Amino acid sequence: MKLKVIIHPAEEGGFWAEVPTIQGCATQGDTFEELLANLYEAVEGCLSVDLGQIEISKNDRVLELAV
Repeated sequence: MKLKVIIHPAEEGGFWAEVPTIQGCATQGDTFEELLANLYEAVEGCLSVDLGQIEISKNDRVLELAV
């Protein structure tokens, strides 16, 4: 999966980034390298689903897709 990310310089120094295709997915970092590491963590967190919070019946199926 490829996602477009918009990286902004932060007023107080460092950077912040947003992922427009995932509503509310944003992060920051003091350095560009820290920002990249935080981006991977932010995207994973935004896309993760806690199946314990979703009602699944015995007739339902749960699939995992790699895009």
